[in-house]
Amino acid sequence: MKRIFITVFVLLLSFSTAIAQTSDAALRRITEQDSSARDTAGKLQTLSAAEHLARAETYSANRLFPQAREHWQKVFDNYPEDAGMPKALFGTARSYMWEREYGKAVEWFNKLTKDFPHTKDGREGLAFKGASLIRDGKNLDAAKVYAQYVAMFPDGEKIESAHLNIIDAYREAGKYTEAEQWVDKSIRAFPRTPTEANARQALLRMKIHQSDWNGAVAAADSLLAAGIFARSMTTADEARFLKAMALEKAGKKAEANEVYASIPNGINSYYGGLAAERIAGGSQVRKIGAVTPKLYADYPVLYRTELIRQARPKKIDPRFLLAIMKQESVFKAGAKSPAGARGLLQFVFDTALKYNKEAGYPNLQPDDLYKPEISIALGSVYVAELKDEFGGLYEAIAASYNGGEDNAARWLNRSKPKEAGIFAAEVGFAETKNYVFKVMNNYRIYRELYTEDLQRR
Repeated sequence: MKRIFITVFVLLLSFSTAIAQTSDAALRRITEQDSSARDTAGKLQTLSAAEHLARAETYSANRLFPQAREHWQKVFDNYPEDAGMPKALFGTARSYMWEREYGKAVEWFNKLTKDFPHTKDGREGLAFKGASLIRDGKNLDAAKVYAQYVAMFPDGEKIESAHLNIIDAYREAGKYTEAEQWVDKSIRAFPRTPTEANARQALLRMKIHQSDWNGAVAAADSLLAAGIFARSMTTADEARFLKAMALEKAGKKAEANEVYASIPNGINSYYGGLAAERIAGGSQVRKIGAVTPKLYADYPVLYRTELIRQARPKKIDPRFLLAIMKQESVFKAGAKSPAGARGLLQFVFDTALKYNKEAGYPNLQPDDLYKPEISIALGSVYVAELKDEFGGLYEAIAASYNGGEDNAARWLNRSKPKEAGIFAAEVGFAETKNYVFKVMNNYRIYRELYTEDLQRR
């Protein structure tokens, strides 16, 4: 069975690599075609609607959004009746959202939802319009948009997340009564589902933010009693940790320690590690029992010279870079994600262009991101900037790396108190939250195995 698993893994890895190579080849091909086929004014030639949509998709997948928008604009100008119009509108809106041009994103989502409200792109566009408004700090407007989604599409793909986003939007707007009303609505609408668990966890987070410690303990007990954690964004360990922290803040240290002690402290338990540190009064706690050769094999030090050279001047821990590298690419320099992220530290090209000059690579090209020394240089500059932005909170750095700086800043802003376990609970994307746990567990193990100079302890 183990051999079969390894064979399947190798086949999947080979298939993924082949897709990445095909995507890179397609990008090079259309870039050359577009460069050679412009008129004297520099405008793109008009192709078929299908070809414009295909080229836009390739550019967008590689995060080259201005180039993608050129092709979508060709569809708007020349093929207004084409079936691909909703896709072009959605792509344009999402591209501005990726670039954090949220006002422009909302304008394009409005066009999409006005003209194609009952297409899948239209439904998705309404949900993403709400997300754009939240990121733009317009929480009450966002709550109304999500409520519109709930009313229009009770069976829509985003119906459950719409309920949960309304809770957080009202909460961030300081409308706690309305937020609690939507907690109740969500529990009634989705009983015994992950959405019920997420709604109860949202109430717990809100009570902590309000420093309502007794209310937080009651909310945690309610969440634990419901016991519906499977496939939700929360866990029993998280609920216990937040309950213990609320008890501690309420001055009930002995009760808090009992709850902290009930959280298992394995090497893959993020909240178990934090709980052990709380019991120990914040001092460093060893979290690994037997340090085995397999553990060193699973958590290797690769590219040591380059990591030390780049990290030390920037005052960042190279073990954290290894923790991200392990999660992002499993140390495969040629890795490429479906979102166009490349290399050891999985940079997308538009992000890399913000840091390439400071990293020492002013003439950066997309394929350069596969080179280990360039990936590590860019990653070091980027992580150093995030460390300054988020006050050294590595959980926020990890969340930003996966979910974006603006989202991480929003989650940190609603973390009160601004402590690691509170922040982790506030992370609003399931993928990003899981990513934070994995990176922080990697980092914990790397710190246990190696010194900051990446020597074995």
